[in-house]
Amino acid sequence: MTSRWIALTLCLATAPLTAQGPPPAAAPPRSAKAAAPVDFTGYWVSVVSEDWRWRMVTPLKGDFASVPVNAAGRALGEGWDPKHDEATGQQCKAYGAAAILRMPGRVHITWQDDTTLKMELDAGTQTRLFHFEETAARKTPPSDGRATANGPLTWQGYSVANWERPPRGVEVQNAIPVFSVPTGLRGRSLEVTTTRLRAGYLRKNGIPYSDKTDVSEYFDYRKHPNGDEWFTVTTVVRDPVYLDSPFITSSDFKKEPDGSKWHPTPCEAR
Repeated sequence: MTSRWIALTLCLATAPLTAQGPPPAAAPPRSAKAAAPVDFTGYWVSVVSEDWRWRMVTPLKGDFASVPVNAAGRALGEGWDPKHDEATGQQCKAYGAAAILRMPGRVHITWQDDTTLKMELDAGTQTRLFHFEETAARKTPPSDGRATANGPLTWQGYSVANWERPPRGVEVQNAIPVFSVPTGLRGRSLEVTTTRLRAGYLRKNGIPYSDKTDVSEYFDYRKHPNGDEWFTVTTVVRDPVYLDSPFITSSDFKKEPDGSKWHPTPCEAR
C-alpha cells in the first residue's frame, strides 16, 4: 500500500512538468532604434559658450593654442593656404568628423533605418551615419554604394555606434527629486567610434589631422525640469602622426522645436 501511494504521488508530481512542454523560444534581440535609452532625433543648435575665438571665427595662421599638436603638425599648420584648398577643391578639410561638431550651426538627427542613426549638419552640408550593426556590415558590404568599414577614406569616415548603459547602481540617483537633477544625467549616452577618415583640419586655420586618425564621441542627453532638451558631445581625437596626445573637446547642443531655422551652407576654406 505504501509503495503504491509513493508511486502515485510521484506520477502526480511529475505530470504537470511533462505537460508544460519545451521552454518558450527566446525573444529576438531588439533593434538599435527600439533599444534606444534616450531620443536624439530632431533639430539641435550648437550653443557656443567657450572657445569662441576658435569656433566662431577662423583663427589666425599659426594659432595652435590648446591643441596638443607636435612639431610635424606645427610645420604643416604654418603652411596653411586657404587659396590652395579652394583651388584644389578641398574646402571641406575643416568639416570632417574630427572637427565638424565644433562648427557653429545646427544638426538634424533621424533614423535612416532600425540600425543606422543619421546626422545631417548644416555646416558644410555634411551627413554622418552611425552604424549599430558593424559586424554585419564588415561581413556583407552593401551593394548600393553606402560607406563600409573597408571603404574609401572620406571626410566623415565610417562610424560604429552603440548605446552606453549606466553602470550598475547608478540609477539610484532616481531617488533625488526631479527639480534638483536634470533627467538623463545617469551615465546613459550614445558612443560612436569613427575611422577611415580622410586627412583634414582640427580647426579652420589648418591645424592638421592625418588619415591615421580615429575619433571617439560620447553623446550625453539631458532634459531639464523646464522641458529644455540638451546633449553634450565629448570628442576624443587620436592621431599618431600630428598629435602628441589625444585632443579632447566638449560641445553643447540645445533642441529646437522644428526645422524652421535649418539652413545648410557649403564648405568654406576661410
